[in-house]
Amino acid sequence: MTHAPQHKDAVFIKVDPGDYVVTRKPEHVLVTVLGSCIAACLNDPFAGIGGMNHFMLPSSTHGAWSGATASLRFGNFAMERLINDILRGGGHRNRLQAKLFGGASMVGGGKVGASNVDFVLSYLQAEGIEIVGGDLHGQHARRVHYEAVSGRALMRSLPREDQAVARTETSLAAALERQKLEGDVELFD
Repeated sequence: MTHAPQHKDAVFIKVDPGDYVVTRKPEHVLVTVLGSCIAACLNDPFAGIGGMNHFMLPSSTHGAWSGATASLRFGNFAMERLINDILRGGGHRNRLQAKLFGGASMVGGGKVGASNVDFVLSYLQAEGIEIVGGDLHGQHARRVHYEAVSGRALMRSLPREDQAVARTETSLAAALERQKLEGDVELFD
């Protein structure tokens, strides 16, 4: 990732696990760091809109993370939200292009990363969305910069950060198991 962003006034926007961003602004550069997680980068190059998500696990049929409400930490929710917001913003499904990153063998003996990759490839095939690039599987963490409007993606392997990224993913998953997700409603008597 030795190239500078194409836009001279770049605004870097961090996309954390369980998050997504959709934009029409060419100066926006979406940034994330991945291990076994997946970042799906989608855009409609003709409509000038795109976005990135960052999900941790493939899917949930019950829409919960340890009993909490539906979460963008699951691929099926994260992909649906990303695609729907791009379409609402003027994108067209038949023009969407995807670049996929992540799914490294870092957590759970590599099973989490492999499951995430299998999920996102199957999901995009079922949705008829063309995959035009990316970097999946492997053994190392990666940093991704995505210029969502143009569709330009830059990726750097981060072998020196593997242990830190794996620890972060493991501790985040454990913390999420213990807490309710934002948006839960607690009723009082």
